[in-house]
Amino acid sequence: MADLHPLRRALLSVSDKTGLVELGRGLAARGVELLSTGGTAKALREAGLVVRDVSDVTGFPEMMDGRVKTLHPMVHGGLLALRDNADHVAAMDQHGIGAIDLLVVNLYPFEAAVARGADWGDCIENIDIGGPAMIRAAAKNHAFVTVLTDVEDYGKLLGDLDQHDGATCPKFRKKLAERAFARTAAYDAAVSAWMADAIGVHTPRRRAFAGTLAQPLRYGENPHQKAAFYTDGSNRPGVATAVQHQGKELSYNNINDTDAAFELVAEFDPAEGPACAIIKHANPCGVARGETLLDAYRSAFDCDRTSAFGGIVALNRALDGETAREIAAIFTEVVIAPGASDEAREVFAAKKNLRLLTTDALPDPRKGGLVWRQVSGGFLVQDKDAGHVGPDDLRVVTKRAPSEAQTRDLLFAWKVAKHVKSNAIVYVRDGATVGVGAGQMSRVDSALIAARKAERMAQTLGLAQPLTIGSAVASDAFFPFPDGLMEAAAAGASCVIQPGGSMRDDEVIAAADEAGLAMVFTAMRHFRH
Repeated sequence: MADLHPLRRALLSVSDKTGLVELGRGLAARGVELLSTGGTAKALREAGLVVRDVSDVTGFPEMMDGRVKTLHPMVHGGLLALRDNADHVAAMDQHGIGAIDLLVVNLYPFEAAVARGADWGDCIENIDIGGPAMIRAAAKNHAFVTVLTDVEDYGKLLGDLDQHDGATCPKFRKKLAERAFARTAAYDAAVSAWMADAIGVHTPRRRAFAGTLAQPLRYGENPHQKAAFYTDGSNRPGVATAVQHQGKELSYNNINDTDAAFELVAEFDPAEGPACAIIKHANPCGVARGETLLDAYRSAFDCDRTSAFGGIVALNRALDGETAREIAAIFTEVVIAPGASDEAREVFAAKKNLRLLTTDALPDPRKGGLVWRQVSGGFLVQDKDAGHVGPDDLRVVTKRAPSEAQTRDLLFAWKVAKHVKSNAIVYVRDGATVGVGAGQMSRVDSALIAARKAERMAQTLGLAQPLTIGSAVASDAFFPFPDGLMEAAAAGASCVIQPGGSMRDDEVIAAADEAGLAMVFTAMRHFRH
């Protein structure tokens, strides 16, 4: 294994020209010969740098619309030759192959082409072939060759050269080689994922996922677990694209809960009114609409004030100063919203530990995508739950039909139940949750827990009776027996929304009729494990 290796000759071929000229000047100033291709060579020459065309080295012009330019022994021999192997050196001398000590390549913008909705032919033409081949060659031969695939490393390269008198050290080359292999792996993953989707292959034989490091995290769910946050390049509005205006670094749990909160509040179209969701441990402890954002926050907070302490607040409209003052009255970990007024930011400035995130947009709750989860020995992949139910999708199955106001509350409860861990029971009254039961092994227990929370909050608020009286109740999956439904009725629910589909639907419907409940079926469930 070579130790320090001086840079005498570099090959630069980049799609993204950011920082290219500065890097070229830095290399030239250190006596490095520059080889290049096409637009990269043109950009360097226009900056006044001396550049030798790769076609002069290979003896072949660029051809086939640029598809063939670096796939040549004069290039790959210069990248792959072991400088301390006599046979390799002899072959280089015999065939006139010059060593290439540095490769700078960033790939054709395939991911960007897919993101802008390019057609099949355009996407195919943006699949880089020569670039990944050179990157892998240089990375494999990192004992002698330095490979750069990220603009962020240009300055680090020049720093390493200065530190080692025009040479790179083995530790630095190894780190860059790892990044290079990761880049080509991510690139191939993007290509394979796009192609599978484009031709309708829903369960490809091999599935690859890739991400780009957004930030290392202090730890994972617990202090003894190492963790990091990666972005997937989808640019879906949310915690991955948000601007953090203040507060300490987000933790693993903060990120997970903030994502859950923002995806939930996005279910409520801001054009139809302000909405607020408060999340604790990935489950909603309060969700509400209101005439104003302040009204929505207060109603969400009044669902479960105890759990809201130290929670995550998500809003579907830009945060205003009045709402910010109300939120700041209790300890809150994170607030995420499409925007925030200057007044709101001033209010939060006094709360140094409160993180404020803005996103400029809401995620589309009906837009799909893939989600995956690791299990021992593999991982599960599924479509994102983008299921939606509207008034026309509801089937009334009881003698009593819900009123228009009840239907609104039923659909509100259904949207919330979609984001509650199964088994989920959600009570809603007048556009606000009044009881949430989450993650229980029995649906009956979820109904009881939600009702008990409502009773406790009624005492806190000084109400004569819990707000579950006259409420709408949603169940994320069917009631397998009438018992869970009867607990909801005992809590005062007046109408029910559930998927239906149980072998005992007739028994459940009969029980609802006997209790005087209105019940609708959705024919869609929302398990969330």
